[in-house]
Amino acid sequence: MNVQFVTTEQQLQDAFTVRKLVFVEEQGVSAEEEYDVYDEIAKHVVLYDENTPIGAGRMREVEDVGKLERICVLSSYRGKGAGRLIMDALEELAAAQQLHKVKLHAQTQAEAFYQRLGYQTISDVFMEADIPHVVMVKSI
Repeated sequence: MNVQFVTTEQQLQDAFTVRKLVFVEEQGVSAEEEYDVYDEIAKHVVLYDENTPIGAGRMREVEDVGKLERICVLSSYRGKGAGRLIMDALEELAAAQQLHKVKLHAQTQAEAFYQRLGYQTISDVFMEADIPHVVMVKSI
């Protein structure tokens, strides 16, 4: 498995494909909600197994913090280190922009995963796309 920083239209489409499979098809998020104006300004990563896209995520700067978003891994690759590779790459993007803190809206079912990576929960549970989430932060 290897993470690529998205620099081509094909890589971006690969990231969108994974997001569609995970968020739209698996979790029932509407396509209108999944794809937004921030896709044009965010920095994206895509995780490949050989040439097959299996994970994705994006990062954008919001008030001097790296906001990590749309982090996903195909179900057949979960629990195999894929998520950690994506998170490492997104944190690297934030550090390259001189950001010292990252945050994300974690689905509550993934909260323990992010805690293992050093993230702390700083909010109560809230709903986003009809899925329970919490805000989590980490200093980098």
